[in-house]
Amino acid sequence: MADLKPSLVLHLATGGEFLLFALAPQESGKLAGRLAQLVKAGAVESVTTKDDSVVAINFGHVAAAYIDDLNRKSKVFGLHA
Repeated sequence: MADLKPSLVLHLATGGEFLLFALAPQESGKLAGRLAQLVKAGAVESVTTKDDSVVAINFGHVAAAYIDDLNRKSKVFGLHA
């Protein structure tokens, strides 16, 4: 089995290409349970990426946010192979 490569995927409310941030497994675990509330509240949250960069995200501009595995073969949201 391949190592997990968790990433934060953000689809902006204005459309266009999605944003993708590679995360360390422990960061993805902390963030996964809070994403829905962050988007609902339009909160601003600092997220630490896999390479230890800190990114401030304004979830008020995000239409959809989820944690995904970059190793996943399927390219269609919700269709896991």
